[in-house]
Amino acid sequence: MYIINITVNADLPVEKHEKMFVEHTEWFKKHFEAGKFLMLGPYTDTDAHAGVIFAHTDSREELQSILEEDCYYPNFAKYEIREFAPKLISTKLPELAGK
Repeated sequence: MYIINITVNADLPVEKHEKMFVEHTEWFKKHFEAGKFLMLGPYTDTDAHAGVIFAHTDSREELQSILEEDCYYPNFAKYEIREFAPKLISTKLPELAGK
């Protein structure tokens, strides 16, 4: 499983970001519906355009291919990828959506 932190470059013009964000949204919806992205959302403790994705793919190479489909990749955002193995998962996760 992976945690991906995405931070859009601060120097990206607002108009360009707004246009690209529509494409970015379609990208993450596609992979959420396919079951590759398990949980995602924006960071709310910053003014930066940044967020996190929890993902599960068959390999790091598959994840890389998915990230390369994002309109921000590679020049308009920073992608930090961390691999982890969850040991405990709360049954309350569905209740927390949107909170």
